[in-house]
Amino acid sequence: MTDSPSTTDVRAMVVNSYGGPDTLTPEEVRLKAPARGEVLVRLAVAGVNFVDTYMRRGLYPVPLPFTPGLEGAGVVEAVGPGVSNVRPGDRVAYAQQQGAYAEATLVPADSLIPLPEGMSFEEGAAFPLQGMTAHYLIHEYRKPSEGDVVLVHAAAGGVGLLLVQWARHLGARVIGTVSTEEKAEAVRQAGAHDVILYTEQDFAEETLRLTDGRGADLIIDGVGASTFAGNLRAAALRGHIVVFGAASGPADPISPNVLMDRSLSLSGGDLWHFMETSQDMLSRAHAVIEGIENGWLKPHISRVLPLAEAAEAHRLLGERQTIGKVLLSIAN
Repeated sequence: MTDSPSTTDVRAMVVNSYGGPDTLTPEEVRLKAPARGEVLVRLAVAGVNFVDTYMRRGLYPVPLPFTPGLEGAGVVEAVGPGVSNVRPGDRVAYAQQQGAYAEATLVPADSLIPLPEGMSFEEGAAFPLQGMTAHYLIHEYRKPSEGDVVLVHAAAGGVGLLLVQWARHLGARVIGTVSTEEKAEAVRQAGAHDVILYTEQDFAEETLRLTDGRGADLIIDGVGASTFAGNLRAAALRGHIVVFGAASGPADPISPNVLMDRSLSLSGGDLWHFMETSQDMLSRAHAVIEGIENGWLKPHISRVLPLAEAAEAHRLLGERQTIGKVLLSIAN
């Protein structure tokens, strides 16, 4: 079923040694023809995520050399034996498959998400990883209900803005923490009821003040070291804290007995564990797409840079200069 040659040479950004953004270098990469169950996707846009910077730095070690990028959108160019769910010419997106900072990549066929007619490649690359992350974080631990208080850290990030919208859609009161007034305005526009500028305020004390001493029923934290201790003070009785990242570094350890003081619960999360089957993945993806199509869920695309400027994209993320989603345009 494939018309591709035995190999395909593509332009890609490659990490040959762990380190700073400048370790991202352009190279020609040779791809084999799709094997059984694989698909060659000609990429139009790649998503940039904080986890890409962890991998580049070696915090999440990936065998060297490697092409970063866990999500992208484009067109199926060729399919390997045994593939029946897509065919050449189909518009698709995907997440959690390494190699998106490239003109094309090989991915398992069962990782692909069909793009709805009318959805652009930019939109298709913006929603999978962060949209499905927001979906599991909201639904799998303590799904908010009417009147619950949800505290979202780094609320102006790609995941953060989606979490704000999703919690608001479910009827929760949403409080977001941000580092600048510009980010605060973006979070307010996304629907947060209150925004805390944590560079100027103690977010835990402010959360308690805003809720008349009650605290937050659900706290979602992708920041880690600089926020985790405060979560223990900001949480309501029987509150739930979910840690899914470490943008400021790993959180300091605590004794489990500390949770007893307020009957708190604590969870760690990774998207991969919540889409172990193609059915799980597609179910989450379709829920995100439905929210986008219905208009209440809007991924915020802040920057679209050429593939050659992947290092700049990483610098912007590392310096907290982005609001929402950063993308790489492969065609430019």
